[in-house]
Amino acid sequence: MVKGSFLKKYNTEIFFVSLSSLILLLDQLTKYLVWLFNPKLNLKLLTVHLVKNTGAGFGILKDQVKILAVISLVVAVTVILMYKKIPREKFPQIFFALFLGGIIGNLIDRVFRSYVIDFIDFRIWPAFNIADAAISTAVIGLIVFFWKNDNQNLLSK
Repeated sequence: MVKGSFLKKYNTEIFFVSLSSLILLLDQLTKYLVWLFNPKLNLKLLTVHLVKNTGAGFGILKDQVKILAVISLVVAVTVILMYKKIPREKFPQIFFALFLGGIIGNLIDRVFRSYVIDFIDFRIWPAFNIADAAISTAVIGLIVFFWKNDNQNLLSK
């Protein structure tokens, strides 16, 4: 067992799968509800409405659903296959689980709908969904975690 691990190996894997699954479930449930009810809520700073996104974040690769689906599949499979290399510490486990749940959530949309449902719109930022929020949080968290650990390793040399 790696020094500083936050759970035993078996529990770490259950935690990782559970958190990824929770993000996936919340993402797909909220997207389904938005698709079903097509809300048009204007709450001053926040608007909740159905947006059909055929691209990636910030409108890049618009109408490239198949390419984005393949990229998402490759990234998800890579995370799963490389799972044993993810540090058994709390934060990398959380952030990679968020990342995987988000990637799979948007992949499901691309495969079964040919677009991703976005619905959270702050007007000053492109509309997004739970999967996007999980991916963004994960990427920022992983950058901070690995940057901090690299700096600590440099200081200890």
